[in-house]
Amino acid sequence: MRKQEFLTALKMKLSGLPKQEVEERLVFYSEMIDDRIEEGQTEEDAVLGVGSVDDIAAQIIADTPFLKIAKERMKPNRRIKAWEIVLLVLGSPIWLSLAIAAFAVIISLYVVLWSLIVSVWAIFASLAACGVAGVVAGIIFVATGNTLSGVFIIGAGFASAGLAIFLFFGCKSATKGIILLTKKIAVGLKKCFIKKENA
Repeated sequence: MRKQEFLTALKMKLSGLPKQEVEERLVFYSEMIDDRIEEGQTEEDAVLGVGSVDDIAAQIIADTPFLKIAKERMKPNRRIKAWEIVLLVLGSPIWLSLAIAAFAVIISLYVVLWSLIVSVWAIFASLAACGVAGVVAGIIFVATGNTLSGVFIIGAGFASAGLAIFLFFGCKSATKGIILLTKKIAVGLKKCFIKKENA
């Protein structure tokens, strides 16, 4: 792929972003390719060394704040006509309530996911505390002459500590998973806005 083809393809992939941002990125990658050519690479090798257009566009979209994309997308391309305003106002009891309900459902599902994660972390903390308290209490029981009860409590403390260790790795994985899901949702929303812009 040649430099101009690369820049054209990148511009098409980023067309939903603010124009100034697109121009800055195009200038950046153009200079990067020129630097590689000055170092002795062929134009095709320089473009290949920069990376694929899809990967670069995905990274740029992921790094761009959602509000910038939404603001660019919400700019009207033309003046809104009077009859369109009337239809929007008359239809607002229906479409506005449906939009609010859909937003509330999505937010509540997201909150439920995070509350599950917090609950699992709370269980981990409880098991860890029970493990420490069980071992300490068991040692106190053994020291005061209740050997059998002390050994049982120490065993229960070690069992709680072991469960806490296993649960820690599950909690860690679940937290990473929901953070990854959040990032994918954000990138997906950004791509939806950009696809609408391209259409």
